[in-house]
Amino acid sequence: QVQLVESGGGSVQAGGSLRLSCAVSGWPFSMGWFRQAPGKEREGVAATRNDGVTIYADSVKGRFTISQDNAERTLYLQMNSLKPEDTAMYYCAAAVGYVGSSTILLEWAYRYWGQGTQVTVSS
Repeated sequence: QVQLVESGGGSVQAGGSLRLSCAVSGWPFSMGWFRQAPGKEREGVAATRNDGVTIYADSVKGRFTISQDNAERTLYLQMNSLKPEDTAMYYCAAAVGYVGSSTILLEWAYRYWGQGTQVTVSS
């Protein structure tokens, strides 16, 4: 069983930064960050595996960085140069096993989900 608790969301002006945290109980092999804006489907933002692979959606490449601290059992999402279109509820997700690179940003690949944390970016 894996439990995930996100924190770190908030309101920021365009161009600003936020860091999201996801406290993890258990240690899954594959983890990701997803987001869902009002009226839109949930989309994968960034993902990582314990073999060191990290993958990003094109919309956030160069601006977001996913990382994990194994000692603190925490997954992070550093978000820089934020844009109004980044406004969404952000979710941490985990899969116990290996998730292939072609599917690691897909919602169905993950069994465990956090409750979400809201990020609002104003122009």
